[in-house]
Amino acid sequence: MSEEQFQGTTMERSLLNDFQRDLPPVPRPFELIARQLGVSEAEVLDFLRKLKASGTVSRVGPVFAPNRLGASTLAAISVPPDELARVASLVSRYPEVNHNYEREHRYNLWFVITAPGRQRILEVIEEIELRSELSVLELPMLKDYFIDLGFRIDFRQTS
Repeated sequence: MSEEQFQGTTMERSLLNDFQRDLPPVPRPFELIARQLGVSEAEVLDFLRKLKASGTVSRVGPVFAPNRLGASTLAAISVPPDELARVASLVSRYPEVNHNYEREHRYNLWFVITAPGRQRILEVIEEIELRSELSVLELPMLKDYFIDLGFRIDFRQTS
């Protein structure tokens, strides 16, 4: 993302870069972040809503260790290329789906499902299969790996 693409305020830039990790485990984490930034909680929440509405950010919230609170699984679908946008949109509508992404593979749409329990995961998979008319391949976690998904954004002009 270049400076030209993002004309945000200093607060917005700081929020994007400095608060990707370690969301404070307090009842109102955005109030605490706002105080640290010298702005109101409403300003922080409004900016995050705009990012989400524009599709720039897909999710804001804590990430919990897999299967420590509830249950989770990785899933994949082999989607015909001309159906990929439709099926990805369908999958994204489920609040249990953390994110989905395209991969260069026969199984080209991958996503993570997190739910209160295993039964809800199975229900979501079944609903996605029914609505997409495609089979979902479930890939349960055998070994836990931590991947840091935070990325520092460089706002310098690119040529």
